[in-house]
Amino acid sequence: MDEVKGEVRRFIEDNFIMGARAVPLADGDSFLEHHVLDSTGFLELITYLEETFSIKVGDDEMIPENLDSLDSIVQFLARKRAG
Repeated sequence: MDEVKGEVRRFIEDNFIMGARAVPLADGDSFLEHHVLDSTGFLELITYLEETFSIKVGDDEMIPENLDSLDSIVQFLARKRAG
């Protein structure tokens, strides 16, 4: 899952983190609290996850517990792939 986390991190950094951050984004940091993603950004993230990892994110799965940090995304993807 480290490879998955790295892929998602690169996507977030390449598409949403403009300029150099004084402190790198930790795996458990909230994208909302750190102003990394807004509502449009989350939709872009969902599209990326669906296309890259061949999953479908249901409306009921679009919640912070699944998508608000690198750690939560990796756990969410693991559950989606297992089920």
